[in-house]
Formats: sequence, C-alpha cells, structure tokens
Amino acid sequence: MLTPRKKKLAIKEHAIHEKDTGSAPVQIGLLTRRIKELAGHLKEHPKDHASRRGLLKLVGRRRRLLKYLERHEPETHAKLIQKLEL
Repeated sequence: MLTPRKKKLAIKEHAIHEKDTGSAPVQIGLLTRRIKELAGHLKEHPKDHASRRGLLKLVGRRRRLLKYLERHEPETHAKLIQKLEL
C-alpha cells in the first residue's frame, strides 16, 4: 500500500511544476509504484486472484496513459520510460 509519505515522494519526483498532482507523468509514476508493490504481494500470495485482477486493471490504466503521453508528448514519454525502467 502506498503510504501518504511515499505518495508525496512519487508526486514530487514526477511533477512538472510545484502544484502538479494529476499530470500524466505523475499518474504513471504512482501507478508504477502501486504495480510494483502488488507484484511483490502476488509473489508471496499466488492464489490471491482478486489482487491479480486489480493488478491487471492498474497495468491497463498505465498502458492507456502511456499511449496518451506518447501521442501528445513524445519527448516526455521517452524520458519517463527511461526513468521508470519500463
């Protein structure tokens, strides 16, 4: 689970300006952190199908945001992919 502290750090890391909390790079960064945490959970609990479904939904949402970013801001997309190691 993303604690408020971890969430603030992730937002600060990907924010475009000081009060940015909802831009595509910020959302993708937060989703990536949640995906990594859920993947770790599923390694310990392989039969947790409800969490697996949630993970797949998060991956789909991140993929759609990445497609949007690629169409509208290709430079930002390339930098974000490198930064997040996707």
